[in-house]
Amino acid sequence: MMLATIAIAAGVFALLLLLVWWGQEKLVYFPQGPPYPDAGEVRRLDYTAADGQPLLAYVIGNPASDRGVLLCFHGNADLAVYQIDWARTLHRRTGYAVVLAEYRGYMGLGGKPTYEGLRLDSEAAYDAVRRALGAESSRIAMFGHSLGSAVAAELAVMHEPRALLLQAPFTSAREMAPRVITPPLALAFGLISRVHYDTRAAVAAVGAPVWVVHGTRDGVIAVEMGRAVFAAARNKGELLIIDEAEHSDLAGLGGAAYWNWIERALEK
Repeated sequence: MMLATIAIAAGVFALLLLLVWWGQEKLVYFPQGPPYPDAGEVRRLDYTAADGQPLLAYVIGNPASDRGVLLCFHGNADLAVYQIDWARTLHRRTGYAVVLAEYRGYMGLGGKPTYEGLRLDSEAAYDAVRRALGAESSRIAMFGHSLGSAVAAELAVMHEPRALLLQAPFTSAREMAPRVITPPLALAFGLISRVHYDTRAAVAAVGAPVWVVHGTRDGVIAVEMGRAVFAAARNKGELLIIDEAEHSDLAGLGGAAYWNWIERALEK
């Protein structure tokens, strides 16, 4: 009887592990369906990833002549179009042009988001900023929020930016696993995962200054992860902890402290 119970439990665990392996991207990426917001009069830049996937970005300012360019990557349940007002404020305050890159599978773009796919998407966005928008590599800084912090950090390893700004970053996909799947399955996630984000390792390899902002009440990615990412940075910029801020209200609750943090990061 005991052996039968153990066999059944092992079978159930194996089945659950198989389901996690098969659908793990659905645990990481949450693209919204239509209808999609209208970007208004903002410039849209269309470009293509190395595997032929059509992509887009929204451009605020003039990357060829402004002080610099901030290439931005959003979170897993967000859209680039939602960041336009934030980008306008940033452009006004810093003189930096802002490029809001979109991922495959988001905003009506074809394809499905995957770890490898978003790596290609970030590379394509960087190439578009350099070639289509005429920005020198020495003038490009990078920004990422949540999932986008891992995308930006890994891109920064390949193309060192002027500065790397991370908002509510997580340490690694493996350490985030217990937050989205049960602990027993999370223990095996490293063995079956196709999602290899490791922001802590990435910032340890980046020569550019790494700036981190996080909220104390973040219920999605604990503030301790933001602290750990900053502690691992090879070149530390500044860590800003915003009291009472959650995952997506850092700019609103942070106010002047938040915007001054960005301004200092881009002045270096």
